[in-house]
Amino acid sequence: MNILREIVVPTGQIYIGEGSKGPIEFLSLADYGQQVNLNQHKKVLHQPLLPLTEKWVVTISTQFGCSMGCAFCDVPKVGPGKNASFYDLTGQILSAIQSHPEIETTKRLNIHFARMGEPTWNPNVLDCGKWIAEHLMEYSPHPVVSTMMPRHNEWLKTFIHAWMRMKNRVFHGNAGLQLSINSTDEIERSAMFNDNAHSLHEIAKIMDGIIPVGRKITLNFAVCQYKIDPEILLRYFSPELYVVKLTPMHKTAMATDNNIQTGGDYTDWTPYAIHEEGLKKAGYDVLVFIASKEEDDGLVTCGNAILSGSMPKTEYKERK
Repeated sequence: MNILREIVVPTGQIYIGEGSKGPIEFLSLADYGQQVNLNQHKKVLHQPLLPLTEKWVVTISTQFGCSMGCAFCDVPKVGPGKNASFYDLTGQILSAIQSHPEIETTKRLNIHFARMGEPTWNPNVLDCGKWIAEHLMEYSPHPVVSTMMPRHNEWLKTFIHAWMRMKNRVFHGNAGLQLSINSTDEIERSAMFNDNAHSLHEIAKIMDGIIPVGRKITLNFAVCQYKIDPEILLRYFSPELYVVKLTPMHKTAMATDNNIQTGGDYTDWTPYAIHEEGLKKAGYDVLVFIASKEEDDGLVTCGNAILSGSMPKTEYKERK
């Protein structure tokens, strides 16, 4: 893939590549390690990153833009969601890997289908998953699909069940599915997802019969003013099958304009503590993922896109 722009931020690189339908955006990132981002009770500060030989995160776009119109996401500003081709998907992954020729392998390659677009609209994602299993196993890949479960996608159940069969049988559990929930209040969910996401009841029906091998299915909540009621979650999602992940609401332009934000210091454990306590009492395993200011200001977090017109708010360098 021809690289049009490379923006170097504190935790890695943001790339703009030349795709089949225009420019497409993807990331190559290093990681602080779970002992930092998942280390509760401590503020997360920017610090030395793990070498890419230990953990490497590649986040790719599944669409050129997005049509979902979520109230906290800048990607719809790029344009309507047009599916990336199979070669657009594999090209982003290969370009990210080839950008570091000094790295011959890694103990864990996280491939997130989560930069631009809603992955479940694009059947090429399933073919890309098979390609990863056939060509990248020496990198110990862990591909993850992140979805807001769009209710207008008539093939959604087919996609989800196919991906979970791949997770269980092809990757032997070493793959992930993350459902963006954010609130247990359906009125709030309708507003934040532009009335484009299934209700919790409908999501539970789609997920019925799925038993994950390896890591449980993730229910993601970007913590802000939205309601998180463990008792409502228990009606639909068994703690035996699902893990809850609490993250900050990242400071995208849309989230800021719509006053959707994590209260207090989002780099500290405090805003997430009350929700973590209630969810654990309900029986859920809870992951509290806290981002550093440099990760958020570097625009490598969910909902951001350089193609939307934003630029990093932290120190960066651009190479063309």
